[in-house]
Amino acid sequence: MDVSGNLSRYFNDWYSRAIRSQLEPIKEVARSLKRHQDGILRWFQTKITNGLLEGINSLVQASKRKARGYRTTKNFISMVYATANKLDVVAQP
Repeated sequence: MDVSGNLSRYFNDWYSRAIRSQLEPIKEVARSLKRHQDGILRWFQTKITNGLLEGINSLVQASKRKARGYRTTKNFISMVYATANKLDVVAQP
């Protein structure tokens, strides 16, 4: 059996034991993890997280704070690109 099948079987076995627990906090955690089962198991296969997207979102939010006072959406989008790309702009005399 492939790795994903083993992980899925292990997760489902753990879930069935946890949901039969008499401790309500364990049951809550088990239900929460079950809702996110696909993403949790996918991480073990790909090792990809949403950290990159969180970083990009942080840059966009920083640009949004800097963009107060820009008159158009086009200017805001330009600021996002400038912030995200870390452009080294040199003014020519």
